[in-house]
Amino acid sequence: MTSTVDFASLGLAEPLMRAIADAGFTTPTPIQAQAIPAAMEGRDVLGIAQTGTGKTAAFGLPLLHRLLNQGGRPPRGGCRVLILSPTRELAAQIAEGLRSYGRHTGMTHAVVFGGVPEGPQKRALMAGVDVLVATPGRLMDHMAQGSVRLDHVSALVLDEADQMLDRGFLPSVRKIIARVPAARQTLFFSATMPTEIDRLASEMLRDPVRVSVAPVATTAERVNQKVLHVGRDGKRLALTKVLTGEGVGRALVFSRTKHGADRIVKQLEQDGISANAIHGNRSQSQREKALAAFKTGVAPVLVATDIAARGIDVPGVTHVIQYDLPEVPETYVHRIGRTARAGASGEAVALVSPDDMSLLRAIEKLTRQQVPSEGEVPAPGSYPAKPPGRSQQQNRGGQGRGAPRPAGGGNGQGRDPRRAGAPGGGAAVRRPDAARAGTPRGAPGGGGRHASPSAPREASEGRKDRAWRDSDFREG
Repeated sequence: MTSTVDFASLGLAEPLMRAIADAGFTTPTPIQAQAIPAAMEGRDVLGIAQTGTGKTAAFGLPLLHRLLNQGGRPPRGGCRVLILSPTRELAAQIAEGLRSYGRHTGMTHAVVFGGVPEGPQKRALMAGVDVLVATPGRLMDHMAQGSVRLDHVSALVLDEADQMLDRGFLPSVRKIIARVPAARQTLFFSATMPTEIDRLASEMLRDPVRVSVAPVATTAERVNQKVLHVGRDGKRLALTKVLTGEGVGRALVFSRTKHGADRIVKQLEQDGISANAIHGNRSQSQREKALAAFKTGVAPVLVATDIAARGIDVPGVTHVIQYDLPEVPETYVHRIGRTARAGASGEAVALVSPDDMSLLRAIEKLTRQQVPSEGEVPAPGSYPAKPPGRSQQQNRGGQGRGAPRPAGGGNGQGRDPRRAGAPGGGAAVRRPDAARAGTPRGAPGGGGRHASPSAPREASEGRKDRAWRDSDFREG
C-alpha cells in the first residue's frame, strides 16, 4: 500500500501539506498511510505499529485536518482535542510534533505534566486551546482545581494505549473519559497490545478501524539484537566493554530500578564513561538536563528506568543495552525501539545472567524469535524457574518476589503504592535501603524469601499492574 501512496494523495488540508513539505516528507509510513484516511473520516482507530514508525503524525495530522474543517474556537478553560500520554517525555515529544505539523494552521496547543509549576499551565488553559497533551496525574490535578474543562472535547487520543489502559492508569483514565462527551472520536495507538488490554480497548472504542502494520509485539526489523551471557557478577565489566567498543555513539542503558540506575552511573563514571540517569526521582529540570546532555553528546550514555522506554525520541541512538531484562516481556519491545528509528539501524544488547534466563525465555516467546547469543548459555535446570504468570505479576506489581533478581542492577522488588515516591532498588544485603524505600521483599516488613504465607495476599492489595512504577508515571 505504501508504495503507491504519498501525502499528496491523502487529501490533507493545504496548511498541513506545507508543514509536511517543510519537514521534507513525501511518503507516509505504513501506519500513517492506513490510519490517516480512517481518522480523517471521523472513525475510531486502534493502531498497532512498531516504535519509531511515526504514530504521532498518524493521529496528529488527521485531527488537525478535522479541526481546520470544523472551524470555530476552543472554549475558555477547555480544549477540542485531548491527547493522553503516560510520561512527561512522551507528552513533550507529542506536543513538539504537533507544533511542527500545525505551524501554518494557527491552532493553539498546550502540554501539561507534573514536575513543573502549575501556574503557566493554568494560564494556558484559561484561554482555551485547540489541542491539549497531558499526563493523567497532572490533568486530574487541574480537573480537581477546576482549571480545565473537558466537555467540548471532540477527539480523544491515548498514545501508548496498552500502558494507559493498564490497571495502574485505568482509574484515572476512566475518570477523565467520564468527563469527555460520549459523542467523540477516539483513537488508541501503541506498539504492543496484550490480549487483556485489547479487550478493554474494545469497550471504549466504537466500531474501530483496526490498523496493524506488524504483528503485536514485533521488534523493529533494523535492530540487530544480541544476548551476552555473563556471570552473576559480570554485568558491570560487560557493560563497560560494550560501551567502549567500536561503533558506539549514543547508548541508552536500562535498569529495572531507580536506585540501580544511579548505581550504574556511578560505576560508569568510575570507569571513565560520562553518563547521566533519568528516572522518576529526578526533578523535571534534572531530567531535561540529562536529555540535553545525551542529545548533544556531552554525556553520550543515558541510564534509565522504563520511564524512558516510551517517549525518548533521540536521533542517533546506536545502542540500547538492557542491564536488567524487564519482567514484563512487552517492555522489551518498547525498550529496543529507542534505536533504529526513522529507517536507521541499531544494536540492542541484553546482559543476561543465569537469574535472568526465565525472563529471556518469556521475551523470546512473546516476540516469536530466538535472540542470538554469545557466551556460555546456562544449562536448563541450572537457573530459577519461570517467573510468575501474567495474572500473578499483575497482582505483585510486575516485580513479584517469585521473579529472579538480576545482580548489580537493582532488586526488582514489588512496590507498595502508598510509598510510590521512594527509590525502588538496592542490593539484597542493604536492608536499611529497602526499609527506607518502602519496597517490601516478601512480607510488608521486607522478609524476602522467608516471608510469611500471608505476605503475597497483603503485598498484592492495591499494587499496580506489570512492571511500571507509580512514581515514574503518575506525573504531578
